[in-house]
Amino acid sequence: MKRDPRVLLVLALVAVVGMAFRVSWNALRDVARAIGADTTAATLYPFVVDGLMALALVAALVLTGRARQFALNVLAAYTAASLVLNYVHGLVPALHDRTVDWMRLAEWDPANYALVLLATSLPVGSIYFGSDLVAKVLHHRPAPPDPAPHGDRADAPAQHPHTPDTVEIDRDPVLAQEAEHSLVREALPQLTAYADGERADDPHTPHAVPAHPAPPDVHAVSEDVFEDAELERMRQDARRTYAESAQAARPLSARALGEAFGMSESWGRKQILAARQDERPVLAAVPAAGTG
Repeated sequence: MKRDPRVLLVLALVAVVGMAFRVSWNALRDVARAIGADTTAATLYPFVVDGLMALALVAALVLTGRARQFALNVLAAYTAASLVLNYVHGLVPALHDRTVDWMRLAEWDPANYALVLLATSLPVGSIYFGSDLVAKVLHHRPAPPDPAPHGDRADAPAQHPHTPDTVEIDRDPVLAQEAEHSLVREALPQLTAYADGERADDPHTPHAVPAHPAPPDVHAVSEDVFEDAELERMRQDARRTYAESAQAARPLSARALGEAFGMSESWGRKQILAARQDERPVLAAVPAAGTG
């Protein structure tokens, strides 16, 4: 039976931390006795210091942003404090006695005062920082995942324009209509680009007129002309879109065509009729043989 490497890594970390705590526990207990703690308080003192380090480590794994940085700062501060007290324990042989009682931690008065202040402030800091870290973890809300662009699912396969649907013929009409509208929305950018490319070669298609500075009194007329040109372009694009869908054996309905261009169903029906009229061949009169 194979085990997850991450589980083995966590178990190894717990074992190392447990052994390191046992080594540090001896030094911190003796330091607590040296600053006047009784037997019970000296026994619990290592849990106060190293226990908060474990709490800060777990909080750093859960929190994010500035809260995570705060947890890492607490972890670093208490790690440094534990290191200093362990170092002092190694320098002062008198602390190794089993009957150690209140005593100085250093011969130099400023150093002794600083070490006593450090050792006595750690329990109070554990209460403050531990409560703050627990509150931050309880109020932490994970950030929601970023949505896929344009509201589409990232794991959904892309559908090519005019691809025949694989659903049965007798499918639900509502679903069929939604699929048709989706097909129009996906195919519209490509069809519009194709229509723009072909418009330059079509002599019957109105071309855009370059803008020239106009006097202030003709601005209203220029805006009307521009709106008419845009409407005409929209009509041409709609007719080409319908023609493309008809050539692909998937003719669009009037409602779908109108919604694709933000217009009504009647507008779409007019464009479909116009497109069909454009597709009809023009019949020319042929003179009878032998006349003239």
